[in-house]
Amino acid sequence: MKAYLLAAALIGLNASASTSASIMTLGGSLARSCFEAADDRRASFQNLQICDRALTEEPLATSDRVATFVNRGILRLASNNLLGANRDFDSALALNANEPDAWLNKGITQIREAKTEAALAMIDRAIQLRTRRPALAYYARGLVHEDLGGLRQAYADLVRARELEPGWNDPAIELRRYTVARR
Repeated sequence: MKAYLLAAALIGLNASASTSASIMTLGGSLARSCFEAADDRRASFQNLQICDRALTEEPLATSDRVATFVNRGILRLASNNLLGANRDFDSALALNANEPDAWLNKGITQIREAKTEAALAMIDRAIQLRTRRPALAYYARGLVHEDLGGLRQAYADLVRARELEPGWNDPAIELRRYTVARR
């Protein structure tokens, strides 16, 4: 079984912004069902149990185990279980410290917990490791920079997110709040 990483739709980060990424696992039926639930943001008790079962009952390759931890973390993040989400992202990172989407999602969890400085380091790591959803990472980092008072960096990151995914409206919406003055 081989894991393929895939960025997914978005979870609320603040009133006007949203973010999250996920990992897809092909092969095992429970692991695949866990991915599909995470991809569709169906954060029900039954879907969390499917992820639990995938981790305990299926013989998963390490990459698939990492993917399933990230997917379960996304479901927990979607249901606002930030402690559980963090544990899952930590479990994924314990198995593969270079998993960019685990770093990205852990960073998003830190944003939701108002730990923006910690989030910045994690999102930077996701970008450095070449997350499969760089627009999402730049968007989240832009929001963090703005929160920390780095308006120039925030603007640059939001512009980069819009360039990377021109069809995604959230970066353009955030950029409308900026006025660029030439000196």
